[in-house]
Amino acid sequence: MSVVFVERPSPHVAVVRFNRPDVRNALNTEVRRLLHGHFAQLADDPEVRCVVLTGNEQAFAAGADIQEQAGRDVVGAIEAYTTRAVMDFPKPVIAAVNGFALGGGCEFAMQCDIIIANDKAKFGQPEIKLGLIPGAGGTQRLPRTVGKYNAMYLLLTGAFINANDAHRMGLVSEVVPGNCEPRALEIAAQIATLAPLAAQQIKEVVNAGLDTSLDVGLKLERRGYQLMFGTADMREGVKAFTEKRTAAFAGK
Repeated sequence: MSVVFVERPSPHVAVVRFNRPDVRNALNTEVRRLLHGHFAQLADDPEVRCVVLTGNEQAFAAGADIQEQAGRDVVGAIEAYTTRAVMDFPKPVIAAVNGFALGGGCEFAMQCDIIIANDKAKFGQPEIKLGLIPGAGGTQRLPRTVGKYNAMYLLLTGAFINANDAHRMGLVSEVVPGNCEPRALEIAAQIATLAPLAAQQIKEVVNAGLDTSLDVGLKLERRGYQLMFGTADMREGVKAFTEKRTAAFAGK
């Protein structure tokens, strides 16, 4: 079976699953290549409105494949980390983290829009223990998410934190007992019933606003707000509200 595959558990929802259970879903070149390809296909699929990224009950992804990484030169290392498949994906992505999300696994989770973790999950950026630093956004996204001092503690010590501490720091949206995948799928199904164009615009504006000033971010929000007035979904939403029924959004 493929080391990354796609499932369709419900209408408008896709699951992208890491599948290297024997090595805790360690991220090698093949995993990254397939992940990029699957997300590119799902971006172009009008039937998909939300994606859940997950592994198995033992691990989300326990970091880079150290055996493969040891044989790389500088150019190979750079090429291995150029994928932006999750970060640039236009639709909402939910990370369902069971078990370990370490190194590149934690970085992939941070590229998602919502992180649901089970109560046994562990997060960390242990690259310093290998004489490395994070190479897929950890030094940039972690401080933006948990603040400088929490991030520096994790980055400089390579410490792991549990799901409850990650939730307290703001790294995790929700902690659930046992397998967290059903809860992630529940949220994905809920999002999939809502206006897909609005969901995409929210994601675009929020992410763009994180890298700019408040003034520019507010202008981006105003532009996105105005764009929604030209959509059939906006008209359907207002009509459904006045008629006291559930809206049927078509993504138009």
